[in-house]
Amino acid sequence: MKNIQKIIILIITISFLSCNSITKNSVEISKSEIKKYENIFKDLKEYLTKENGKLWNHQLYGPLLFVNQDNRTIIANEKDTKGILTKNGEIYAGILPDEINIANTAFDWNGKRWTMVMLPLPKDYNERLNLLTHELFHRIQPEIGFVNLIEKQSNHLDDLNGRIFLKLELEALKKALISDVETTKQKHIQDALLFRNYRYKLYSGAKENENTLELNEGLAEYTGSILSNRTDEKLKEHYVQMINNFYNNQTFVRSFAYITIPVYGYFINLENDSWNKDISNSTNLTDYISGFFTILIPTNLIETINTIKGDYGFEEIASFEINRNNEQKKLIAEYEIKFLKNPTLAIQFENMNISFNPSNIMPLRDLGTVYPNLRVSDNWGILTVENGALLSNNWDKVTVSEPTITNDKLIEGDGWKLELNSDWKLTKIKENYTLKKK
Repeated sequence: MKNIQKIIILIITISFLSCNSITKNSVEISKSEIKKYENIFKDLKEYLTKENGKLWNHQLYGPLLFVNQDNRTIIANEKDTKGILTKNGEIYAGILPDEINIANTAFDWNGKRWTMVMLPLPKDYNERLNLLTHELFHRIQPEIGFVNLIEKQSNHLDDLNGRIFLKLELEALKKALISDVETTKQKHIQDALLFRNYRYKLYSGAKENENTLELNEGLAEYTGSILSNRTDEKLKEHYVQMINNFYNNQTFVRSFAYITIPVYGYFINLENDSWNKDISNSTNLTDYISGFFTILIPTNLIETINTIKGDYGFEEIASFEINRNNEQKKLIAEYEIKFLKNPTLAIQFENMNISFNPSNIMPLRDLGTVYPNLRVSDNWGILTVENGALLSNNWDKVTVSEPTITNDKLIEGDGWKLELNSDWKLTKIKENYTLKKK
């Protein structure tokens, strides 16, 4: 009798767990939503099938999923290999596991390399195509030779002169885009590259650091814009608008490459639509672009810069940036108190997965970079930040303010919370805190 009771209890338990599993992973999608995403996938596949991998000698279309940031619902064009995604019409749906951060990215999951794109998608067809082909490029990067790309932080682009001379470069590119006279256009491109090279003379290592992001995000955004199915006039308008919008970013440290390489690439593409196939991990894009346009750097570069900078709004740019620089000093002082003088929680990374907003980060001296918004999953749990975290320069740890609420499963502080895994605990060392395995 006792054995029968145990069997009955076991059956009930298994049934309960199975129901919970089904509830957790099942997704209800309306017929109209299914139809909408079926059409998006169909149109994208038809467009890229017609393109036939010409741009990179590689077909871009492949495993693609859209993720709702509110409820982590997945809408995919293919099934996964473990059956988490279930078929709804011609699409597949499921729930993204908590340990995977939601971001526009490429990642390996359930036996496939996927492109992930956050919902909602742009309503404009060309903008949507731009975004999707950008992210699809990231998925094929390892297959076309761009492996182990390590991005280096371009912190000089948060410095006064770094920002001024990046803006001057972009203003020159903007004038080149709106010029109908070939010689004038070439003059503006040349001036843009002179501003760039002057910036490199001001900051040691800037050329190499910028190149790492331009190889990664610059080429991806070039791919997205060139394959956005815009007319030539609309594409130039798009680039001009991108430059204007770029100035609204709080920082340029990680966002500049989304502008520079697409625009330079556009001009090169007018003469050689296969130029990007010459690029590899070892290419310095500045050298390549300068060589393509046969730009010679004058020995008296500073004199040349002083002669041409007024043509691109130097006085207005410098005035704005000086005021901004003064405000930044106040913010840096606040962050120094928060992360250097007050108690903190420092967490070492072991198997880190991270997502963040690249447009509002801020370098903090030689200590690292402050990320106002951040989500990190690791062996110790999930950290969500809404009010600033400090990432070390070599990305081996994250620091947040002092914990104010603590228990075995959840630790919270000013603008952050940590969902702690059961085999980890909070430990205090003098005035500061860290995490340790139990």
